[in-house]
Amino acid sequence: MTAAVLQAPRVRDTSGPFDPANEDAYRAWRAEKLAAYPARPSELVVPVRDPRALTPDERAALADRCARANMVIYASQDTAADKDLPRLLASQFGLVRLDHNWLADDDGVSSVTVTGAGGRGDFIPYTNRPIRWHTDGYYNPPERRIRAMVLHCVSSAASGGENSLFDHEIAYLLLRDTDPEFAAALMQPDAMTIPARTDDAGVVRDAQSGPVFSVDADTGALHMRYTARTRSIEWKDDRTVRAAAARLERLLAGPSPYIHRVTLKPGMGLLCNNVLHDRSGFVDDPGHPRLIYRARYHDRIRVDR
Repeated sequence: MTAAVLQAPRVRDTSGPFDPANEDAYRAWRAEKLAAYPARPSELVVPVRDPRALTPDERAALADRCARANMVIYASQDTAADKDLPRLLASQFGLVRLDHNWLADDDGVSSVTVTGAGGRGDFIPYTNRPIRWHTDGYYNPPERRIRAMVLHCVSSAASGGENSLFDHEIAYLLLRDTDPEFAAALMQPDAMTIPARTDDAGVVRDAQSGPVFSVDADTGALHMRYTARTRSIEWKDDRTVRAAAARLERLLAGPSPYIHRVTLKPGMGLLCNNVLHDRSGFVDDPGHPRLIYRARYHDRIRVDR
C-alpha cells in the first residue's frame, strides 16, 4: 500500500532560522536559544496553588519556561481525580482544540493507566512497560498534528514511571551543529514513514510518510514527529537520512545536560509543546495504580496574553 505523504507545511517566512540555507538566521536563533535556556533542571519546576486558575505570576512563570524550553513542570498539592484540571490549565495558554483520538475518553482526555479495556492493553501507554523516545501523535495526519499536551499525575507508581524530556529545538540544534545536511535530510517530506496499522478487519490507519522536522506555516515554530520504536518506523532509503537518524538516536541515548528526568507525583504535571519524551517501566501499587490524565492539542502553547 502506498503511504500517504505528510507534506511539510509551506512556510511564510522561508528566511527563518530553520531554513537549512539561512546560516545567519540560524546562528542568531541558536545564540538566543542557548543564552535563554534554563541552566538547571530545577528551573523547569514551578509551584502553583491551583492549576485550574493560575495567578498572573504563576502563569507568567509557566509561560516563561515554555518560551525558553518548550516545557514546564507544574507542582501543586491538588491530588483530586479531576479531569477538568488539565483542560482548564491548558485553556489558560490558548489550548482548546483537543485531539479526540479513539483511545481517549468521551471528553477527549485520556486516562492513561494499566488496563485492557477497549483494546487499550494492545498499546504500550496502557501497560507498565517502558516507552522509548517519541513525540505524541507521530502517526497522525497533518490536520491532526499534536502541537502541545498536558500530562497530569493523579496517582504515581509504587516504583518507576520516570519520564525523560528533551526539547526538540535543542535536538535540532545539536543535529544541525553536527552536520547541517542532517537537519536538511530530516526535513524531507518522505524522510520517515509510519507503517499502516491493521487489525482483523483490515487497515485501520493508512501508512503515513512525512518529515521529522517541519516549520509551522502560521507561527514559524519548529515541529517534530519522531519515534525510536523500530517496529513503528521506516526510514527513507537515503544515506544522509539514515546517518541523521542514527546521530539523533545517539543524542537521545545521552548523557546530555539537555535531557531532563522527572517522576511526576500526584498534583504535578507537564505542560509542553510536544517535546521528545520517554517513560521507564514501572511497578504499580495494586491499591493505587498509576493514573495520568493526558490531554493532547492541535494548538501550540500561547506564551503571551
